[in-house]
Amino acid sequence: MVSKKDVLKEKVKQIDFDEIVTVKDLVEAYKDSSIQSRALATCAIAYEKALKDKSRPTVILGLAGPLVAAGLRKVIADMIRFGIVDAIVTIGAIPYQDFYQARGYNHYKCSPRCDDLALREVFVDRIYDTLVDEDKFRETDEVIGNIAGELEPRGYSSREFMEILGKAIDDEGSILYNAAKYGVPVFVPALNDSSIGIGLTGLYYKRRMANQPFMRIDPIRDNWELTQLKINSEKTAVIYIGGGVPKNYIQQTEVICETLGYDKGGHHYAIQITQDAPQWGGLSGCTFEEAQSWGKINRDANKSVAYVEASIGLSLMVGYILQSGVWKGRKRLKYTWKDDMLTKVAKAPLGL
Repeated sequence: MVSKKDVLKEKVKQIDFDEIVTVKDLVEAYKDSSIQSRALATCAIAYEKALKDKSRPTVILGLAGPLVAAGLRKVIADMIRFGIVDAIVTIGAIPYQDFYQARGYNHYKCSPRCDDLALREVFVDRIYDTLVDEDKFRETDEVIGNIAGELEPRGYSSREFMEILGKAIDDEGSILYNAAKYGVPVFVPALNDSSIGIGLTGLYYKRRMANQPFMRIDPIRDNWELTQLKINSEKTAVIYIGGGVPKNYIQQTEVICETLGYDKGGHHYAIQITQDAPQWGGLSGCTFEEAQSWGKINRDANKSVAYVEASIGLSLMVGYILQSGVWKGRKRLKYTWKDDMLTKVAKAPLGL
């Protein structure tokens, strides 16, 4: 029989701003609080453990939601720059809006209750409480189409094309710029479902009408390339911001590995910041315990979930990691690709 003494052991401590100066201090305080603040601290601790793990897990980041519009562009770029992420799987809107901002364009604040019909009259698009210039979007679509039009007419993985876009950028605050600079692969499995896809569709139309060859994105090549990252990793740590396609896409590498004869035992660290609940049966809210039934998460995985809006949760978690200094001395993974084959994975200094 359980006694009160058995269960009433760890006291909840009140957050005291007399003792808090940094983001790290705040997240440290969350460790002894309750509800989602403690859950977020647990996610940060799991991330910290993954980065300290001597077996050097490959950290794969899944991104969904309006994160660039929310002001998290440099947060994600810094994750790349400081070597705390090794590969990214994202929805198309994030690299697109990153590219848009690299061209000198901006997102603007607004009220979520503004007149959308009036906005349409002047070609301004709304993302909840944020505005973008649709004319500048269309210019950006055309630029992306033109870059693609210069390429050899063959199949490309989204990783290849994101690297090409990154090399076309001169902006140190850019996600794609830093990914290309430091060799962090960026996969966009639903690339057609984005403004990048709109730009590529414009190229497709022009070349198709002229009966000319054109480049194309090969989504199955994406599957194979990302799976090779898993095959070549002793351990993996997955971090999901939101859910959606990126989450399932990363999860299914385990299933693909099994079908190809590589039993990798599931991801060893699993972290998610989401607002999606599990009871609706969707993948975004699917628990890591449910994923264990599929073999996607290791039986003994260190797993944590915080039900927090991403623009708050990601910045706090990354702030904790960067201010803790756990990234210092960590080796960066360097991938060598020959066409669709990952021929070498090496470890190198961060090179900051």
